[in-house]
Amino acid sequence: MKSTFKKVALIIAATGLFSFANAQKIAHLSLDSLISLMPETKIAKETAQNYLKGIDAESISMQTELETKYKDYMDKQATMSDLVKKTKEDELNGLQRRIEDFKQQAQQDYQRKTAELTAPIMDKAKKGIEAVAKEGGYKYVLDTSAGSVLYSEPSDDVLMAVKKKLDSMPAAVIPGAANNTGGIKQSQGGGKTPPKGK
Repeated sequence: MKSTFKKVALIIAATGLFSFANAQKIAHLSLDSLISLMPETKIAKETAQNYLKGIDAESISMQTELETKYKDYMDKQATMSDLVKKTKEDELNGLQRRIEDFKQQAQQDYQRKTAELTAPIMDKAKKGIEAVAKEGGYKYVLDTSAGSVLYSEPSDDVLMAVKKKLDSMPAAVIPGAANNTGGIKQSQGGGKTPPKGK
């Protein structure tokens, strides 16, 4: 009877230890590396670059206007009346302020656009990480690219497992991208290439 009790106690203890070990299962990956491997990232970068080109073109146009007006002012100032000279100077100062305001707004607008473009990519990455974590029984997945993990016990790197999971998911829809599939092809064994516009 004592022997049976000891066996039952050992089985319960072993089961408890196994459950505890399972509850502490940890994995890691570099989120930056994962994002760079996603084909949607290329589409988002191209869309952001095109957006930036439009902003730069407007900035160059405004700067050219300022330089042209300044040159005209310098060429003719000797013959200008005080009133015309003051009006031209006010116009030049106003245009300079508009250019500075535009550049500041453009920087903020570009950052907002970049965040808007990357949001669907981050959402998809998080869903892939969550799916792999649940399939692998991981309680925690640490991001090693953030550099906040100073020490950890050995854990599983799930980067390629998440990448494989992402390949089987539909492409993230990038707002404002001309072609949201961007010729994205899924890897062998991954899911189907999503239809355009989805």
